[in-house]
Amino acid sequence: MNVVPRVTRIGGTKDQLGESPVWDERTQTLYWIDSLAGLIRKLSPATGAIEEFRVPAPIGSLALAHNDGAVLALRHGFAYYDFSRQRLTMGPPIGLDHPMLRLNDGKVDPFGRFVAGTMHGGRADDERPLGGLYRIDASGALEHLETDLAVTNGPCFSPDGRIFYLADTARRVIWAYDYRREGPLANRRIFADTEALGSGADGATVDAEGYLWTVLVRIGAIARFAPDGTMVHRIDMPVRHPTSVTFGGPSLDVLYVTSISRSTNLSDDAPDAGGLFAVEDLGVTGLPAQRFDAR
Repeated sequence: MNVVPRVTRIGGTKDQLGESPVWDERTQTLYWIDSLAGLIRKLSPATGAIEEFRVPAPIGSLALAHNDGAVLALRHGFAYYDFSRQRLTMGPPIGLDHPMLRLNDGKVDPFGRFVAGTMHGGRADDERPLGGLYRIDASGALEHLETDLAVTNGPCFSPDGRIFYLADTARRVIWAYDYRREGPLANRRIFADTEALGSGADGATVDAEGYLWTVLVRIGAIARFAPDGTMVHRIDMPVRHPTSVTFGGPSLDVLYVTSISRSTNLSDDAPDAGGLFAVEDLGVTGLPAQRFDAR
């Protein structure tokens, strides 16, 4: 991949913990969150206009729904947000109320269901993580798909929907699973071990060629992995702690990147820290975001 990408900061927003960017093809706008501030932001790149919506903090992730609202992963459960009415409706809880456990990153699967995992901080070395990976559908039915995940990040799917990728940032590994409409996750295997890169993987997305893009949150970089798990490209970012990525723009050829200024355990005093960035001239395109089948 012989490209020289162009990285630009977009606007002047400054997130404590920017996360979960998602492109809305219908309105040609970008949504993302400041997790610790309990804030959803909406950017119109054509005009530079930004709208903001307040929700309970912390918010782990969001995904857009077919009804033009969004499904949210909040601290200990899921919720639905109506942007036109600015109204929050609580959904199913995960059934765990622990002060160091909260829901984190999530994506919609190929069948319209929201899949999100937890992060369990402050554990003793011999303490097994609580929570894991959960999936909810339009009826509010909740499934517990996976356990023993310390910091869940980067859920995403291959273009045909048959492979599910999931990172445990604390363990510095990205897993791959076989995925289907019904039944449990299957055939877990290591997709990429990022220990040698000096960072766990954070937010991720898959491009139209089936390559996985993920943030290396502790070394200020973005990596592109081939379907066989080989890293084929690295982009160094102008901030210390980028957090998540998504493709957007009219041609889905702009990689939008969120970042940290001051989270619970990472900080960056650089002027652009916590900013939103656009990476262009990559020579690849992304895939449209799946939407949640809200009722």
